[in-house]
Amino acid sequence: MQTNGKHDKARNVLGGALATCSTAPLTGFYRNGCCDTGPQDSGSHVVCAQVTAEFLAFSRSRGNDLITPPPRI
Repeated sequence: MQTNGKHDKARNVLGGALATCSTAPLTGFYRNGCCDTGPQDSGSHVVCAQVTAEFLAFSRSRGNDLITPPPRI
């Protein structure tokens, strides 16, 4: 959860403060650049990782398109 630019509950795997993952483009379920989650996130999008183009192509070939941005609302 993020309030006033600070993550008040989210922690990394070592128990430290959760760092921003990506701002260009904004990633994460809430598109705030962080791995925040909440009740609206039925898929539990809480992982941030740097991956290769090969991984992205493989993932898309298996039906999990991580490349195409979601449509703007």
